[in-house]
Amino acid sequence: MAFASARILVADDQPDVLDALRWLLTGEGYDAELVDSTDAVIVRLGTGGTFDLVLMDLNYSRDTTSGREGLALIPRIRTHDPALPIVVMTGWGSIDTAVEAMRLGAKSFVQKPWDDAALREILGREIDEGRAARRRDHKRDREQEEARLIQRALLPTSLPQIPGIDVATAWQPADGVGGDCYDVMGSGTLLGIAIADVAGKGLPAALLMSNLQAAVRAFAQNAAEPASLCGNLNRLLCRHMVSGRFVTFCFAWCDAERHTIQYANAGHNPPLLVRANGSVERLGDGGTVLGVFADAAYQQSSLALNPGDRLLFYTDGITEARNPAGEEFGEERLAQVASELDAPSAEALKDGILQVLAAFTGGTFDDDATLIVVEARRPAA
Repeated sequence: MAFASARILVADDQPDVLDALRWLLTGEGYDAELVDSTDAVIVRLGTGGTFDLVLMDLNYSRDTTSGREGLALIPRIRTHDPALPIVVMTGWGSIDTAVEAMRLGAKSFVQKPWDDAALREILGREIDEGRAARRRDHKRDREQEEARLIQRALLPTSLPQIPGIDVATAWQPADGVGGDCYDVMGSGTLLGIAIADVAGKGLPAALLMSNLQAAVRAFAQNAAEPASLCGNLNRLLCRHMVSGRFVTFCFAWCDAERHTIQYANAGHNPPLLVRANGSVERLGDGGTVLGVFADAAYQQSSLALNPGDRLLFYTDGITEARNPAGEEFGEERLAQVASELDAPSAEALKDGILQVLAAFTGGTFDDDATLIVVEARRPAA
């Protein structure tokens, strides 16, 4: 049963009902707060601290038969506190109204005039279940935060410094943890860029993402060719991938000495190479997504990377971000922003793109969003 210190907020417009409930609840050891209107319920929830349950009538002086006023209150309570149990009181013969209340979010109903023993049982049960749900939610939130910290720690804490190449990164999970991942690694004059998007969200995607990150590091040793790296990753994932999941992935080596990009794209959003003259090339060559077809073959391609060129790696959380009217940000707008922004560094360009994106969306993102900006530096004057 519920602890004696449980707090119950009681709402009814009839003084005799409130008095009767006061005597019953305080006699059971509950801390009862009583109000006589729906507006007073919202006020008390906002100013009266934490309650364990709301016991509320559905009919009030403004509407004494249909229960509309009480029904309208339930979503308001749910908005304030989605986990707060609600028990509604209805008159005999108002079962349809009680059913509607349950559909709106009430946990149980009590018929007037109530049976004291039945009311005590309902309140005790709902308070116990509500407290248990809050404990589970708290544990889940704590685990979610710990997973976010672990996932963040797996991402690069510092970026390699390659003469002639500037790089900046941004990673924003939509729900604490997510399925986007990236890595940046250096090997002599080579800068390695990996970006991936695991199908799905939340902890399952984050777990798969952590395994993928470790595998990329292992397979990229000795400046492995991008096509070979994709093939090795694919075979590994096909052995361990949960049915119905896949990973989009792209890997590239940017060579500061030879001024080239060598890459392979496994079904990922094509990185955009924005030339210094404003033209745009999409890095789409490679093959299919990872983790589906064990015998999939991957190709790689090479492009020139000239001073002043800007290379953007991103996940669909960037290009598919929408404004309030439902319009997507899109590849074309991303390339245009990257071409037109007067940014002195990759970091400044990354920040500028994200500022434009935030203004476009109103600051909200529905999906994980990752952006990597690589810029080939111009020779010093």
